[in-house]
Amino acid sequence: DEEEEPQAPQESTPAPPKKDIKGSYVSIHSSGFRDFLLKPELLRAIVDCGFEHPSEVQHECIPQAILGMDVLCQAKSGMGKTAVFVLATLQQIEPVNGQVTVLVMCHTRELAFQISKEYERFSKYMPSVKDEEVLKKNCPHVVVGTPGRILALVRNRSFSLKNVKHFVLDECDKMLEQLDMRRDVQEI
Repeated sequence: DEEEEPQAPQESTPAPPKKDIKGSYVSIHSSGFRDFLLKPELLRAIVDCGFEHPSEVQHECIPQAILGMDVLCQAKSGMGKTAVFVLATLQQIEPVNGQVTVLVMCHTRELAFQISKEYERFSKYMPSVKDEEVLKKNCPHVVVGTPGRILALVRNRSFSLKNVKHFVLDECDKMLEQLDMRRDVQEI
């Protein structure tokens, strides 16, 4: 009888962990980037970057963005927000020579540089997507910059924004707080 009593509590202790596992959010990231039905070139670049599973914000926002919905993405730093719009726009881009189809604006040149590097990382297997550095020779398909710089380039007729299909404001709160940037964004 004494041996049976210790066995009964041992059987009841595994039950609470099962309840904890059911209530956890571990399984939300169990899907992979392949579930988004991304272009093979994008999936290859994602693997090269070492990503296996999308973050929660990516899991939530990438499918909506790919479907063409307007997305307001808010999360802490380092959660993968930039990858959301980079992957979604690269998935949908249909490059046409001489046309900017993706316009990304951010509040600092440093951030614009970081975002352009993300586009380079994820589009490295997409030969038809041109880097913005080719602006001097040809019109890029993706333009990343600050509102002031983009507005100056548009005014100088360096490129046209009439064919833009994807418009991204990164850290829009910071851009819209500053009156001069807000005015530039509105004019663009």
